[in-house]
Amino acid sequence: MTDSNPTAPSKARGKKRLELDPRLAAYRGVWVFVEIERGQVHPVSWELMGEGRKLADVLQVELGAVILGADGARLGEVAAEAFTYGADRAYLVADPVLADYRNQPYTRALTDLVNRHQPEILLLGATTLGRDLAGSVATTLLTGLTADCTELAIDPDNRGLLATRPTFGGSLLCTIQTLNFRPQMATVRPRVMAMPDAQPGRTGQVTQETLDLAEEDILAKVLAFIPDQNQEKAQLAYADIIVAGGRGMGRAENFQVLWDLAGVIGAEVGGSRPVTHAGWISAERQIGQSGKTVRPRLYIAAGISGAVQHRVGMESSDIILAINNDPNAPIFDFATYGIVGDAMQIVPALTEALRSRLAVRRRAG
Repeated sequence: MTDSNPTAPSKARGKKRLELDPRLAAYRGVWVFVEIERGQVHPVSWELMGEGRKLADVLQVELGAVILGADGARLGEVAAEAFTYGADRAYLVADPVLADYRNQPYTRALTDLVNRHQPEILLLGATTLGRDLAGSVATTLLTGLTADCTELAIDPDNRGLLATRPTFGGSLLCTIQTLNFRPQMATVRPRVMAMPDAQPGRTGQVTQETLDLAEEDILAKVLAFIPDQNQEKAQLAYADIIVAGGRGMGRAENFQVLWDLAGVIGAEVGGSRPVTHAGWISAERQIGQSGKTVRPRLYIAAGISGAVQHRVGMESSDIILAINNDPNAPIFDFATYGIVGDAMQIVPALTEALRSRLAVRRRAG
């Protein structure tokens, strides 16, 4: 697929379609928007920095970190951290109107930066904040945006960004290019990309810019900040171990065996889209393209067939243990280990074995 800008004129497909507007040659560099909320950097920003470093190396251009906020000193600290994760240059905009995220000032600040420095690629996290900002910036810049990407690469023929994402409900993967518009924009969900190793001591250049926008010109006002009162909700995106179930579990009551196993090994419990829609588990525990993307050290999939929609949300797990009574289930094609059998027999046996093993260790230690 090409040209994700819906306003782009229709042209015949073929080789001529790859001839780029010469004016696009002025755009150079890969940028990552560094998301800061209440003073804390969202981990997806560093995950994207690692991916952006790879793209910038292929293109032989600078990797830039865009850092917006009100506290100049804090922005400087974040810039120093961005350098350790691969950034060559940090673009800082410190202004009181950027103290809390609001679409209008953040869109203005980011579009002004893009128009002034002309990066060819701009990456943002597909978080609540990132999705809101990315759509507004792409609309303002009249460029294309590919959302919820699972893979990013460079087309060697035209320096274009190859942005791959699931489509048709997760049943297919498509690769999208924005050929005749810049910057090429994409969002990536947390935990899709690996966290890069920090390089302590690495430094870079800082470019400071200003924002010509007064508080009275901004329509939305922040009246108060009310923190989330439910701090005990599922944290699937950052769990080290996840036990997940699918339709192969039979019915909602059978999920108790997964909760029992999770309690023994300190895991989170998740599930596929069908069981979420059936009400067997809550929506916040859904894993897959339309749910959470996870990257645990161990992912135990019980009664999950392994459809693409689910696969894209968990295939980056370090170790995948699949339990399914269908030997031809797609999940066995990419699982690290597979057990063919009834999950309702295997999972309780696994739970008891691990419980006994841990009890022995406690007595010995």
